[in-house]
Amino acid sequence: MGTYPEMANQKDRLLETLSDPDLIQQGDLDTLLAIRFYPQSPLTRKHLVVVYAETQRSQTLIIISPQRRRGHREAL
Repeated sequence: MGTYPEMANQKDRLLETLSDPDLIQQGDLDTLLAIRFYPQSPLTRKHLVVVYAETQRSQTLIIISPQRRRGHREAL
């Protein structure tokens, strides 16, 4: 999360989004997107989108890419 200063101290929200998302959507390349809306965040009201993949060994890979502005996401 060091690449995204706005995500500093947001570990609880990341875990909450994974454990209790508003929506789970199928992503690309066998990934899933856990989505949760937060009316207040360090910047403004935002949807937090956590991209993750479940593996056969019950491990989870988390990729963090917060939406910077409406309709634009940073490439990883």
